Amino acid sequence: MDLRFGLIGYGLWGTHHAEAIAKAPGAELAAIACQSEATAAAARKRFPDIPIYRDYRSLLADASIEAVDIVVPNHMHEEIGVAALEAGKHVLLEKPMALSVAACDHLLDAAGASGKILSIGHEFRLSTQWGRLKELVAEGAIGRPLYANVSLFRFPYRQGSGGWRYKRDQVGSWILEEPVHFFDSVMWYFEELGDPDRLVAFGNGRPAPGTEGNEAAMAHNFSTVMHWPGGAYAVITQSLAGFEHHHVMELVGTDGSIRTWWSGAEDRTREPSFEIKVQRKGRDKAEKIEAAASGELFELDQELCLAVEAFKANRPIVTGEEARKRILVCLAAEEALAKGREVKLDFSRH
Repeated sequence: MDLRFGLIGYGLWGTHHAEAIAKAPGAELAAIACQSEATAAAARKRFPDIPIYRDYRSLLADASIEAVDIVVPNHMHEEIGVAALEAGKHVLLEKPMALSVAACDHLLDAAGASGKILSIGHEFRLSTQWGRLKELVAEGAIGRPLYANVSLFRFPYRQGSGGWRYKRDQVGSWILEEPVHFFDSVMWYFEELGDPDRLVAFGNGRPAPGTEGNEAAMAHNFSTVMHWPGGAYAVITQSLAGFEHHHVMELVGTDGSIRTWWSGAEDRTREPSFEIKVQRKGRDKAEKIEAAASGELFELDQELCLAVEAFKANRPIVTGEEARKRILVCLAAEEALAKGREVKLDFSRH
């Protein structure tokens, strides 16, 4: 039997989720909940044979829906995620998990009480490119990890519905947008080292036309240095004052190194340029690693395929406990940036 999915959110990214669900083997797109009449009209036109709701609660009231894919502005993740779990649905929740550690804990408690699966959309792990780096590290290609450098140079963020991505109470911070992926990737690659113990951060910005006063403490240019016990560290840098979308990731270990890059006119292209190279111990030259095309749209397709399998097997793709740690690191980086000092990391639940 196909797993019946409800989709909550049909904005720019939600439309891509709808298409991914519709073509995922073993999935059925059974209903969509929309925030506005404009997006509801678009959903009805594209999917005329399924129910389209304006209130997500009406979708959750449908007992035949087994899983919910939540693609809404960041500040709504906790409310809708908890409601979906309490309604007895498996939940695939877009990153960031939530805007606070307390909100993450609320979601985890709701998942535990419901017995349903909560999986967080850190889709970089599923990439033929970024995921391949984890495989190389795990097979010992670079030895023990020592250093990572992650850099993103891109055009400014899109406003989002109602300008939510430029409103601090709705977006949380820009560190919670893409750097949360980079924290997840590096912590995943360095998993054998345990959790990082401290970080520092730097940043600055420039006002965007029409948004003065809404971007306080949200840096266009952001860098952090995250440290592990034992001396390993990672540098993560993002600039939202650039052009196009250019992403670099470099890993160095005791026995080798990896460098990979991805470039496209925008983040959602299906025709990117990219490369992975690894230099192993004792080799004079780096070798090129072949991989299928990567990018957000490819990773989303893979995520929905795997979500069907994961929910049927009662397991997450990325656990809420892992995603909670990434939120904690993002918030610590925000604190370090605001206060201009090192911040220690404490991942325990108090």
